[in-house]
Amino acid sequence: MDRAQTLVTWLRRERLAAGLALLTCALAVVDPHGARDHLRWLDLPTLAGLAGLLALSQGVRRSGYVETFARRMLARLHTARAMALALVTLAALLSMVLTNDVSLFLVVPLTISLAEAAPLPRARLVILEALAVNAGSMLSPIGNPQNLLLWRRSGATMAHFVAQMAPAFFVVSALVLVATLMLIPGDRIGVLAPPRAVTSERRTLAIASSLGLAVFVVLLQLHLAVLGAIGVLGAFAIARPGLLREVDWALLVTFAFMFLGLGHAAELGLTRHALAALDGSRPAAVYVGGIALSQVMSNVPATVVLAPAVAQPLLLAVAVNVGGFGTALGSLANLIAIRLEGGRHTMRAFHAISLPFLAVAAVAVWLALVGLGVTGTG
Repeated sequence: MDRAQTLVTWLRRERLAAGLALLTCALAVVDPHGARDHLRWLDLPTLAGLAGLLALSQGVRRSGYVETFARRMLARLHTARAMALALVTLAALLSMVLTNDVSLFLVVPLTISLAEAAPLPRARLVILEALAVNAGSMLSPIGNPQNLLLWRRSGATMAHFVAQMAPAFFVVSALVLVATLMLIPGDRIGVLAPPRAVTSERRTLAIASSLGLAVFVVLLQLHLAVLGAIGVLGAFAIARPGLLREVDWALLVTFAFMFLGLGHAAELGLTRHALAALDGSRPAAVYVGGIALSQVMSNVPATVVLAPAVAQPLLLAVAVNVGGFGTALGSLANLIAIRLEGGRHTMRAFHAISLPFLAVAAVAVWLALVGLGVTGTG
């Protein structure tokens, strides 16, 4: 009885994971595939990368240095709006070189520490940071997986890629700043509690976790995520096993079922038949199709599905990046931000902000592309 009650409680708390698990199981029955396909959909390198980042970010957070840095920021920025603009800008800049997911693992713990020290709208700040990393990563060919895939497919130079993405980047970045000014009040803030003392043990944890994070990001860039994750988790299992118990493994389970369920759905005959109707030579069809498909299967799987049929890979890059806004499924970064924030109503609050943001951004970016005459970008 206790186990059944525990399972029911977990399912209520992890509704998204439960729903994706149900989708995965249903598709496995309706359209059976072998283990090789399921391993391909599972995307072990990405899951390994997330596991390593979860453990390392927990180590940095537990060290207390994030909290100390947060209070130093509070001492210099005296209003909630100034703090929000600083955090949103930091998140966007980091996402250009560290990818949108990694940036959130750095910025969101800082935001949580700030909100614990002063009366800040924590959920709104984290949601705005999710929008910011999706906007910032748009500009860089290495900012997110879909950009990397389409940059290689296009054969464009890095400079050409950046130039073609710049109009959309500036539009959505401006919208993120406007949203920040609208949603975060200009009230003065102050530190409510003194920082915890940083002991030698925490100092060691901070140094080890920070160095580990730097090395792990390099390994991600070198496509050695699995090897890096084994090293990180093994080191923590030996030195700090208690820290591993604090990691949000349910987030990893959610992503695993997301990759399995949506990866399978993308390869269904029904899905491919529906996508066959998409005219990949028409810019408007590519733009709308990329945004729409991203809303239901995330922008990375949408890119994989649409890329073979599209004649203009850089236009598709704009579309799926804009498609990262909107639903929580639009981008992995959205789900990471919602989960790291941890509030009961954060999902609802996210959609209340992100869906209107998508509606405005989609129209504004398209008008900018048409106005500049770059809708036919290859």
